[in-house]
Amino acid sequence: MQIVQELERALTQEQSLFRAQLLREDIARLRKLDALAQSAADVAAFKQAGMRIGWTQGDARTHELREPLEQLLEAVYARDEGRIMQAWNELHRMRMERLLGCLSTPVPKPAA
Repeated sequence: MQIVQELERALTQEQSLFRAQLLREDIARLRKLDALAQSAADVAAFKQAGMRIGWTQGDARTHELREPLEQLLEAVYARDEGRIMQAWNELHRMRMERLLGCLSTPVPKPAA
């Protein structure tokens, strides 16, 4: 997939350890999706497996990404590089919004 090649190129230039780790994780997920697409009996089986490969920590919040993730899964299964890129960009945008939202939410301090 072209997206994997692009992320690998971005990884070689990434200076942030945090962003580099996210890139490595995403590359691994996309490679897993590619392998799943080749071995799945049909698109429904592929989508079911592809929804649970660790898109969020323990897949606890993956349901929040359902719409763009389903678009990505359908594009990967169809091997449509243009749709893959579009779906990936939307999924990545939404995941980063969720991640930043989690990181910026103040943690309540225990009562003294």
